[in-house]
Amino acid sequence: MKNNIKIERARHNMTQADLADKIGVSRQSINAIEKGKYIPSTLLAIKIAKLFQLSVEDLFFLEEGE
Repeated sequence: MKNNIKIERARHNMTQADLADKIGVSRQSINAIEKGKYIPSTLLAIKIAKLFQLSVEDLFFLEEGE
């Protein structure tokens, strides 16, 4: 699963630590999600999308073949 979290963080002038603090996870979790090493729970995906005022589908997407 791919995502646009890094792009949205940049648009909002946020570091990984800033985002992590706002949604209650570690910076390492944000890093792993951005790199596609960890797929967030539905609740976590909704929290991130809501923070950026996006739909989950606009923030997270499947690549062909997934």
